[in-house]
Amino acid sequence: MTTQMVEVTSQSELRELVGEPARHTLDKARPALHALDREWLARSPLCLIATSDADGGCDVSPKGDPPGFAKVLDDRTLAIPDRPGNRRIDTLRNILANPRVGLIFLIPGRGDTLRINGRARIVREAPFLDEMVVRRNRPKLAIVVDVDEVYHHCSKAFLRSATWQPDSWEPDAMPSRARIAKALDRPDESLEALETYYGPRYAEKLYG
Repeated sequence: MTTQMVEVTSQSELRELVGEPARHTLDKARPALHALDREWLARSPLCLIATSDADGGCDVSPKGDPPGFAKVLDDRTLAIPDRPGNRRIDTLRNILANPRVGLIFLIPGRGDTLRINGRARIVREAPFLDEMVVRRNRPKLAIVVDVDEVYHHCSKAFLRSATWQPDSWEPDAMPSRARIAKALDRPDESLEALETYYGPRYAEKLYG
């Protein structure tokens, strides 16, 4: 039995442990969107966007809206609306410091994902913002991504985790969002007030 951590410290050691990738795995990254990528984006309601600041501090934030919320501007460019949130703006601040971004677009029930890497900029006005109105909310900002590479990723992680299998779900195994907020984020507020805030009416405040 191993009694201490043994770190991997070189590229050669890592490759020896993992092995070489198949040629099709190396060659699948493309510099522009294919018609199938456009179709995937039109059906995806959720994206995870990874950014980092100038010092390498990382963040991954979810972006979600009705399917097709990420608007394809051309084969090398897409735009993602920025919706009202907690105003930390970690993603946006990071983009200003370091434009490199990584995106994963998901379709519920599908194990494979669409991955896009590129460079982002923040836009405050553009004609396409008029096409991003949801519940009368026109986004004040959008993240425009210039595509560097795009490829589809296999479903192994979702299969291993059984993410989309309802019989594996245990949403009540953890305390409610209100109880977590009380314990970690908002200790001075009453649990009753937090349960009301995060209750059924929470969904009514998504765009305002």
